[in-house]
Amino acid sequence: MMVATDEQAPPQRIRRQKPKLIDPPAPEQLLPTIEAILFVADTPIEVAALARTVNAPRADVVTALDELAEQCRERGVRLQRNGELVQLVSAPQTAAYVERFLGLEHPPLTNASLETLAIIAYRQPITRSGIESVRGVDCDGPIRTLMARGLIEEVGRAPVIGRPVLFATTVKFLEYFGLEKPDDLPPLPAGLGEPHEQDLEEAEI
Repeated sequence: MMVATDEQAPPQRIRRQKPKLIDPPAPEQLLPTIEAILFVADTPIEVAALARTVNAPRADVVTALDELAEQCRERGVRLQRNGELVQLVSAPQTAAYVERFLGLEHPPLTNASLETLAIIAYRQPITRSGIESVRGVDCDGPIRTLMARGLIEEVGRAPVIGRPVLFATTVKFLEYFGLEKPDDLPPLPAGLGEPHEQDLEEAEI
């Protein structure tokens, strides 16, 4: 049995090691460095996180991303951007082969699901009632399908009575349709029109 004495040494504090600081890559190496990081990333990365990782100004990282996106348009991958998130994805023309290799083949979306997805894409964020007011029919089935396929997600609740869920498209939606960013959506299809005033009020979060 140990007996404490006045001469017993006080416990030592464990010092945490600080992250190792590295110099930013040379200007000509910034683009390939960013490409390598995006290549090994499992999920989309924030532009700010990329800038911190490579220890470079955000403006330089954005410029490099623009150049990388241009280069990728002639290759089997694309640089996909959704707001502040970026990732490398397979080019749309290779999707069928990639899905077969990975065993991820899915049946094509039904017309009801595609119509529901189009309404969400052009009016997001939008509530279930907002979708149904455009389609004129119940949308529970298409919404469940789109959620299961990862093409839409819940992004909040509308500040109205009942606090209904708001839906929006995901990064996977961009990948599915071969879009680099939401702004690449084609012009609004005839029949969808502009969002109703009620939809706009529900979407203010």
